[in-house]
Amino acid sequence: MPDMDGIANNQYGRWQWREAFPGEPFWAHFQTTDTHGDFPTVSPFSGRFVSPSELETWRDWNERLGEAGGRTIYSRSYAATGISRTAFFSLTLGLYDEAMAHNDYQLGRLVDRLKAEGRWQNTLLIIGGDHSIQAAYQDMVVLLDSLPPRWGQPMFRPTRTRVPLIFVWPGRIPGGRRFDQPVSMLDVLPTLLDLVGLPPAEIAQGQSLAPLMLGREGWEPRPVILDEFTSNTATGELSGVIEVVDGRWGASLEINPSPDMRDDARRPVPLLLYDLWNDPMALHSLHEERPDLVAKYMTFLEAQFQAHKDLSQFFTRSGEVELTPEQLQTLRSLGYIR
Repeated sequence: MPDMDGIANNQYGRWQWREAFPGEPFWAHFQTTDTHGDFPTVSPFSGRFVSPSELETWRDWNERLGEAGGRTIYSRSYAATGISRTAFFSLTLGLYDEAMAHNDYQLGRLVDRLKAEGRWQNTLLIIGGDHSIQAAYQDMVVLLDSLPPRWGQPMFRPTRTRVPLIFVWPGRIPGGRRFDQPVSMLDVLPTLLDLVGLPPAEIAQGQSLAPLMLGREGWEPRPVILDEFTSNTATGELSGVIEVVDGRWGASLEINPSPDMRDDARRPVPLLLYDLWNDPMALHSLHEERPDLVAKYMTFLEAQFQAHKDLSQFFTRSGEVELTPEQLQTLRSLGYIR
């Protein structure tokens, strides 16, 4: 499927994808990536938050930092070049906001086209995001006098995870409702199936958010799980972190840390614990003060990690299978093959 710019500019902008696949009902997934460093954005959005002279400065810094070793938040290239982290990421945030403004504009054009085609009243629009990394840069660099320890970056910090999840369905979901309970992207599939009256998926995590939106019983708050792992291509071993937000508490468990990790990136203990009510930015781990909670969440997250590994066995490669004409037609109707 196309990105948002494709809606306006390429062959999909003429809705040829609907002409090629006219089936009803239909599902379209647009994955926008413009905010992932594709700077600057197009006019008239370029220049809204970063002036032309500031853009030239940013380009110069961006190139010099890259040549010196990298632009990541903990890179030593800032000391080597004398470039301020705060100044560099402040400009990066401005460029990011320009890209977001352009993204929002293109989303508005999509809605306008759906209205013009007479499809809007029958459209369920879902808008989500997997993280807010630029906001994480902001709290670490712009708002803080100094960087926290490199290991002190749990994914559940609100600047990374407090990302809006929006459902719009004219005439079906009452507008203007807002909920501040933590939910997960895992909830999208069961919510979608529930809203359109389809049976639940045979294998799925998460829970339907339809009760929240429609004012009915059936939703309950539960811990939210986050994880990020890499796989060793030679051994298949997973390494990374699995975390939980459980009301007041946030816990982050490291699994199989890399032996090549720099000393300043190593955690003092496998599980870090944070009081999110009193330390919402998760800057001060309480693993020494609350061994009871460390033990509790260590057990909980280890069980979750094992459950995820067990679940993955349902999605192993099945080998080569000859598809039936009906299966081929289904794949064509979905746009996977031609």
